[in-house]
Amino acid sequence: MLTIGWFSTGRDEAARQLLQVVYQKVSTGEIKGKLDFVFSNREPGEAKESDLFLDLVQDYRIPLICFSYNKFKDSHDISSKTDGEMFPKWRLEYDREVMKRLNGFNPDLCVLAGYMLIVGEEMCHRYDMINLHPATPEGPKGMWQEVIWTLIENKAVESGVLMNLVTPELDRGPVITYCTYPIRGEPFDKYWQEVDGCSVAEIKIEQGESNALFKLIRQHGLVREFPLIVATLKAFGQGEVKIKSGRVFDCQGRPIAGYNLSDEVNKAAGF
Repeated sequence: MLTIGWFSTGRDEAARQLLQVVYQKVSTGEIKGKLDFVFSNREPGEAKESDLFLDLVQDYRIPLICFSYNKFKDSHDISSKTDGEMFPKWRLEYDREVMKRLNGFNPDLCVLAGYMLIVGEEMCHRYDMINLHPATPEGPKGMWQEVIWTLIENKAVESGVLMNLVTPELDRGPVITYCTYPIRGEPFDKYWQEVDGCSVAEIKIEQGESNALFKLIRQHGLVREFPLIVATLKAFGQGEVKIKSGRVFDCQGRPIAGYNLSDEVNKAAGF
């Protein structure tokens, strides 16, 4: 049975909804696994939304470990850095404290589900951690906003959502699973026509993220995120995809460059 570690800041309703969906799928056996623990970098009383998330975890009787990132940060010299590294020394110390608190847990897989911290190298090496990125395996890097602007600038014909192995290099880890979807045809074409001849710089100045094409691409990505995470955990639970020594393998032990779940995810998303 797949044992899952769940990392989340719990900062919004989406964080609760995702946990609810996965908990339900685990409870019904659709995901062949169990939620081993939930870790949050917030503690009770820090924010209303995270308090709701922590209450939900306790209602589900999942072991909960909280360790305040903000309190730790406030008690340390945040200007100090490790020699020759961009990652601050205090952040490495925070991750080490997190790992101490997780002693006794041995998850097969950890999911970063709205965990609003970059994970340092030591934690990446301790756990197999996967994270969501809103693009195809060959698509743009960066935050979701940057991804969409790049798609528009490049006049792309498709986008996607993927889960990748977390590595010290942000968004550069091996692709675990992914789905793709078209951003041409209906209902996209009329919005592509509206931006025809305009540069991304002009669109940002005049409309910004309220641009209709920008919003539509974002909408189609969002509705596929939860189904991809669920499908990914199902695939791990059924042994269809595995991680060994930082590489991705199929059920027959062959190395793969990501497991394509487009059919399952698009169907679950209503397309």
